[in-house]
Amino acid sequence: MYIAMNRFKVLPGAEEEFEQMWLNRDSKLKSVPGFVEFHMLKGPEGEGHRLYSSHTVWESEEAFVAWTRSEAFRAAHGSAGGTRPLYAGHPNFEGFAVIQTISNEA
Repeated sequence: MYIAMNRFKVLPGAEEEFEQMWLNRDSKLKSVPGFVEFHMLKGPEGEGHRLYSSHTVWESEEAFVAWTRSEAFRAAHGSAGGTRPLYAGHPNFEGFAVIQTISNEA
């Protein structure tokens, strides 16, 4: 299993627009081989920003890399720029190989 995360420092006053952009997008993820689940996380306020993080779970790092090279990825991210800056700088990417999972599933 592999987890891909992007952290965004969203500018003050842009939180609602940022959230709506994510909630209303056509993500294409459900049709991607190896995709498991996606979460958009809203974090704490920092100095001059609110922290958000996208959190995507994949069957493997190879499945994630294949997604980033796909036409579906380009289509899903084609309008990511928007009309005005919503966050400071570029998203901060972090990728993790899962070494342990504890689940509450039977």
